[in-house]
Amino acid sequence: MLRVNITAVSEFVFVGLSDAPEIRLLLFVLFLLIYLATLVGNITLLVAISTNSHLHSPMYFLLGNLSLLDLLCPTITVPKMLGALLLEHKKISFSGCLLQHFSLIAVVGTEIFLLAVMAYDRYVAVCHPLRYPSIMSTKLCAQLALGTWATGLLNSLLHTSLVFTLSFCGPNKIQQYYCDIPPVLALSCSSTHSRELVILVVAGVLGSSACVVTVVSYIYILLEILARHSPGIWHKAFSTCGSHLIAVCLFYGTTICTYVRPSSTYSLHRDRVVSMLYGMLTPLLNPIIYSLRNKEVKCALKRVISQVRRAL
Repeated sequence: MLRVNITAVSEFVFVGLSDAPEIRLLLFVLFLLIYLATLVGNITLLVAISTNSHLHSPMYFLLGNLSLLDLLCPTITVPKMLGALLLEHKKISFSGCLLQHFSLIAVVGTEIFLLAVMAYDRYVAVCHPLRYPSIMSTKLCAQLALGTWATGLLNSLLHTSLVFTLSFCGPNKIQQYYCDIPPVLALSCSSTHSRELVILVVAGVLGSSACVVTVVSYIYILLEILARHSPGIWHKAFSTCGSHLIAVCLFYGTTICTYVRPSSTYSLHRDRVVSMLYGMLTPLLNPIIYSLRNKEVKCALKRVISQVRRAL
């Protein structure tokens, strides 16, 4: 028979930010500006992709999904953090923490798989340019995007069920500014070793699979470039793949440092910084990276900005 989990903890308290009033105000202004810039950047990119017929292609369809994920990721955590900084509302209910945890892991997992799909898209574009429209059809792109979202949700459901069916009957102070896996596991009054192992194995298998797809795609791209020996091929390939490659390195580096390790190596100060990197700076930088490295996106963004100016 399944054991019913009865928890004595009905709410958690975030203690991951400074209690000094002057620092809290400074952090509030800084994070608010970053959050607003992230919203503006990703919403503008989504509008540019959806309204410009030249950007109605598989690459930009996938980029639109990435922008949507970059909108959701900080929205899940930052508003609560801003409330804690300004109004000192540091408490979150058990169900609220569960929902925040589920949503964040779903978004992070989906983005990992989406970046792998985008790497495959770049492989087809470079190695099979003539067959690109037939291989990366609208139907296949929709199926791949739907698959990434479904896999991310299922992965998050597994992780959330493993974490929040534990017993929480003691301390309720989360040493972070959101409900993350390591600090929540640290609060459990039951054994977490077996569940940590399952989380690491599942995350390792799924994450490494997505990473293998990305790495193999770029190995084939590199081999194709070396085999052609045509002038300007390096510049053309980097203009095609550079933005995605930068986004992959930024996202994988911060995510792996945060999640792909046991909780015994958890460091409060280091992990807060790393969490802010992937939770706030990565969603901010992605639209900048793609707009600076892509002429079509820059032209589309200029049209959107000029339309907004005329409307105002």
